[in-house]
Formats: sequence, C-alpha cells, structure tokens
Amino acid sequence: METRRYILLYDGKCPLCLRMTGWLRRQASHPWVDLIDIHSPRFDPSVYGLTFEQVSGVIHGIQPDGKILRGMDAIREAYRGTRWGWGLAITGWPLLRPLFDALYRWIARHRMMLSRHLPTQG
Repeated sequence: METRRYILLYDGKCPLCLRMTGWLRRQASHPWVDLIDIHSPRFDPSVYGLTFEQVSGVIHGIQPDGKILRGMDAIREAYRGTRWGWGLAITGWPLLRPLFDALYRWIARHRMMLSRHLPTQG
C-alpha cells in the first residue's frame, strides 16, 4: 500500500527557493515531503488542476488528500515535518499570520532580486 505524501512545488530556477528546499531536505525528520521543481520537463501543473502561471507566482503544496495550499500555508505545512516546525507554526498565529503572509508575498515577488544578495554556497 502506497502512502501519499505532501508535495511541495518550487521554482528550481530561483536560488532562494533552492536554498529553502535544500534546507528542508536536510532538516526533515522523515522524508514525508516530495519536492517537485516546476521547471522539470516531467512536471505538468494540470495534474493538480493548476497552470504554470499559478505555480510560478507563488509556492504551492498539495496535501495527501489533494487539498492545495498556497504561500505561507504551503511552507508551514512543509516545515511541520522538521524539528523547526514549531518556529514556523508561530507564523500562523492569528495576530502574526497577516504580517507573515504579506512578507511571504513580498519575498515571492522579489525572490530573484533577493537571490542576488545571497552569499555563494561553498
């Protein structure tokens, strides 16, 4: 019997996104998240009822039951399986959620520009 896992669709052409998913791979207490690069030739967003424009503008997560999460909701769910999940849970608290959701939207819009300022990985 196959257990469905959480799927996180990320922009593999974005250095910031690659760092986030690399960190996620290293921190996961168990590999419960499937990371899928939206630029992979095998990726078809229509499988999830989405378009490429939708998935390239904001990160998406697909829960095992098929429910689609976007933005910070998708990130919070992905990191829930890490030892740092409690830290991201704070971003969902009612008073803080609007602030972190807005911050995510700003980062998503400017991710390529922000990526230029990252130190090179060695």
